[in-house]
Amino acid sequence: MSTALRDILRNPTVAELELVARYAGLKVDARRERLFEAFALTGLPGRRDENWRWSDFKSAVTALDAPKTPPAHDPLARGGVATLRFSPSGFAAPSALPAGVRLVTREDVQAMGGAEDVPLGALAAALSGTVQVEVSAEAPVHLHMVFQGPGAIHAARIAFLLRPGTELHVSESHLGGAAFSAALIEFTLQAGARLNRTIYQRGGAGEVQAITALIEQDAGAESVQTVLAFGAKVSRIETRLVHRETGSKATLNAAYLAGKGFHADITTHVRHGAPACTTRQQTKGAVLDGGRGVFRGKFLVPRTSGQQTDASMQHNALLLEEGAEVFAKPELEILADDVQCAHGNTSGALDGTQLFYLRQRGIPLVQARAMLTEAHIAQALEGAGEHEDALRTEASRWLAP
Repeated sequence: MSTALRDILRNPTVAELELVARYAGLKVDARRERLFEAFALTGLPGRRDENWRWSDFKSAVTALDAPKTPPAHDPLARGGVATLRFSPSGFAAPSALPAGVRLVTREDVQAMGGAEDVPLGALAAALSGTVQVEVSAEAPVHLHMVFQGPGAIHAARIAFLLRPGTELHVSESHLGGAAFSAALIEFTLQAGARLNRTIYQRGGAGEVQAITALIEQDAGAESVQTVLAFGAKVSRIETRLVHRETGSKATLNAAYLAGKGFHADITTHVRHGAPACTTRQQTKGAVLDGGRGVFRGKFLVPRTSGQQTDASMQHNALLLEEGAEVFAKPELEILADDVQCAHGNTSGALDGTQLFYLRQRGIPLVQARAMLTEAHIAQALEGAGEHEDALRTEASRWLAP
């Protein structure tokens, strides 16, 4: 580690020193150093950073010992779909990929713009090589990715390039097993490309997970993202999307279910960097006693490039028991004057009248609560397509075990 980096990372914790040791053992590379420096500017982010004050990774990531809990099962696995597997010990790809898909594994580090904005994404890139996936098929392509331990540190970086007019359906299962996991997933959608991304996240109560996505969309490109998160000791699923050219569309939906000792953070940042682009965002949550849900969403609409923006953001959370915590901060930063932008945020308990109605019809309290909660989050899962039933099944098991 260079003297400059030692000066940047002040008063490192034990975990940060272990991350430094992991970095120091890798091949020297100027771009790797640039990325690790972006991480070192903040170190593991915590409550002193406004963007992380409800998701304190610095306190949560202690000594990086492999946890004893096994990874969760994978509800999104399907026969006949090519699966890319990422673990602390390496990456494995199937022997055959769908037609029109090209995969390259690079040990050298690739440059990354805006690394300071996503310190844990920069860390993931600094500690790993890059798996590059190019999609040029005429027919829709289906891929599945699995991220799971066991291990102490799990870092991975994947970069997708969708050529003009192509369509990719990608599912991700982040199943835990490592003490600290950091994944960086990048998508570049060229003109008219379509992306459907489904994310299932479930970590152990002693694990920390950071899943960062960077999405850039050209003219007429369209993305639909659906998340079901159960959290971990601390988990954060962060998506930063940029509309680069006119006519780009994005749908960002998520549901989180956080039980006792679990923390689920859904964070998004959307930049409307071109005229006449559309964003729809809906996040639903439910939290039990001792659990914590976090939502942070921001739409940035620049003065000149953001004209004719059409964007809406909604976050609705249920506090199912006393002691549940939900923190939310929806933001609109609008500098243009020809826009339609709206946001809303609610949190509260289940409707007592609806519960009474179900109880009067002989439905037990636990089942009645589960039915109402499942109905609350169901709309956020509709964009998952063929994975919707699997996500709803997992949610039902959590709600009424």
